[in-house]
Amino acid sequence: MTETTRIIAWSTELRRVHTRIREALEVTRQAVRDGMPSEHASRDLLLYCHGFCAALDGHHQGEDRALFPAIEAAHPHLAPVLRALTQDHSMIEHLLGGLRDAVDRSAAPDELDRHLEGVAAIMENHFRYEEKQLLTVLEGLELNAAVPEVLGPL
Repeated sequence: MTETTRIIAWSTELRRVHTRIREALEVTRQAVRDGMPSEHASRDLLLYCHGFCAALDGHHQGEDRALFPAIEAAHPHLAPVLRALTQDHSMIEHLLGGLRDAVDRSAAPDELDRHLEGVAAIMENHFRYEEKQLLTVLEGLELNAAVPEVLGPL
């Protein structure tokens, strides 16, 4: 039985992905706090930051492309909630762009931490709202797709 043919508990999968992204953010923030001035530490930090950005971007792209349309088809009354979540995705994408720019130009750790703090605040607010609004709906959602296609490649 493959992942696309089994019944997927989308609410559980969403919570699992959110937990992994939260953990990736914390690892990235710890790397900034522990950063050393050596070239090796800079490469590691670059990998952490870009990896976190890619994970969060991939998650939101999957939701926008696959999950939200499936929810709206089954629950059209949730269209305003889904629009608000999609707007959050755009805001977070903008914040991640600022983080990427700071990392690429080797910004000071305090500047990187400010970027990560901003992303963390918006991301956590977004995740909580999304879970509050959608977990019940996701309990019964039938969507024949692989988890990475819907929630990102984590």
